[in-house]
Amino acid sequence: MAKNEGQVVIKKYANRRLYNTGTSTYVTLEDLAKMVKKGEEFLVQDAKTGEDITHSVLTQIIFEQESKTGNTLLPVSFLRQLITYYGDQMQMVVPTFLEHSMKTFADQQAQMREHMTRTFGETPLAKNLQAPMQLMEEQVRRNTEMFRQAVQMFTPFTAQQAEAPREPRKPADAKDIDELKEQLRSLQTRLDSLT
Repeated sequence: MAKNEGQVVIKKYANRRLYNTGTSTYVTLEDLAKMVKKGEEFLVQDAKTGEDITHSVLTQIIFEQESKTGNTLLPVSFLRQLITYYGDQMQMVVPTFLEHSMKTFADQQAQMREHMTRTFGETPLAKNLQAPMQLMEEQVRRNTEMFRQAVQMFTPFTAQQAEAPREPRKPADAKDIDELKEQLRSLQTRLDSLT
């Protein structure tokens, strides 16, 4: 069983087949997506060269997930914004920011689910409460917008040249932060009243 520092090694062959060396079976991209959802670590290597191609395979999984379902996670505006950072002087900051944002979102989502389970138990009502998740999604959108604005402060001329003329954007200020805090307080109050 080939493993690399606790990770299962997946070999990708020239015929595009993927071989899980941990289970000695051929797998599909969908199988790898299930492994990711379960939190299983794996490394994808080119079978001939041994090159680590995990990044490109994970990107391919995202592409397939986005194209086969009507529920896309990556809005067109986000994809356009992401493309603008390739080759930009701030390119090195983006991965760290996105990784931190997703970790924060996942942590908040786990806390919210735990709170809902403690409050309501494993009921359909607890599973279907969408409002808290929508508030968190809004927070992620705001964080992304603030990040975009911060990047523009570092590259004001490049950003202005790259963008088509638009209406002026309001910079993030203390009022926006206070508004976000008030929304979180309101959410907490509603959750407390449900208990």
